[in-house]
Amino acid sequence: MNIDYPFSFDGRGRTATTTEEDHIRDLIEQILFTVPGERVNRPDFGCGLQQLVFAPNSDELAAATQFLVQGSLQRWLGSLIKIDAVEVSAVDSSLRVNIRYTIIKSQKSETASFSTEGQAK
Repeated sequence: MNIDYPFSFDGRGRTATTTEEDHIRDLIEQILFTVPGERVNRPDFGCGLQQLVFAPNSDELAAATQFLVQGSLQRWLGSLIKIDAVEVSAVDSSLRVNIRYTIIKSQKSETASFSTEGQAK
């Protein structure tokens, strides 16, 4: 049983839970949108994706973001997932990150998309 993120209550008034696949997707979202230094006991946790929105759009920014995201996910979730691909695209003042990964425990392939606007799919 995994606690859902963001923390909420279910219809019975208990802590909401989620599936293993959804829990891993939630963990990826936390890593992407946590700014290093934001967590007290883990000051190097996260990759600070939202800070990159204010950098000038370029191919170099997209490549750097791709390496940053892949490295952070590998570091913090390397025992849970295998990163198959990270694709970063810059549109106006937002970044879209598409991640293909395989859950090690079940060998199930998943895809997740995130935007710096906070809209994840």
